[in-house]
Amino acid sequence: MKHLLISMLSIIFFSGPIIAQEQSFQQVIRGQIEAFSADDMEAAFEFASPSIKSIFKNYKRFGVMVRQGYPMVFRQKEFTFKEAQSDSSNASQEVLIEDLAGDLHLLRYTLILLDGEWKITGVEFLNAIITAT
Repeated sequence: MKHLLISMLSIIFFSGPIIAQEQSFQQVIRGQIEAFSADDMEAAFEFASPSIKSIFKNYKRFGVMVRQGYPMVFRQKEFTFKEAQSDSSNASQEVLIEDLAGDLHLLRYTLILLDGEWKITGVEFLNAIITAT
């Protein structure tokens, strides 16, 4: 019984930083999605990594790309965080997004930790799960 209690406390103690780290990169994803929903492309662009910023050069080009290539991210009914993986400087987070038509899309965000802040390095389509009828 004593060993079980020690094991459970160890899991709770050591998973705390992982959960906090996961929440911090989830806040970045949430912040960017909320910025898109508010039509604040400039704020959404701030969540992007330097490599993404160098590709698009400015928030206006970035906004056009998201509107055209990721309409479910630009406008969505809701989103849910799914599986996440991370180490000290890289993370990936799966996000299930319901678009305005009711279709579900599973995407994987990748992030990098730079100067103590998580930045989004990319978004990959994993699949469209259910199409609304």
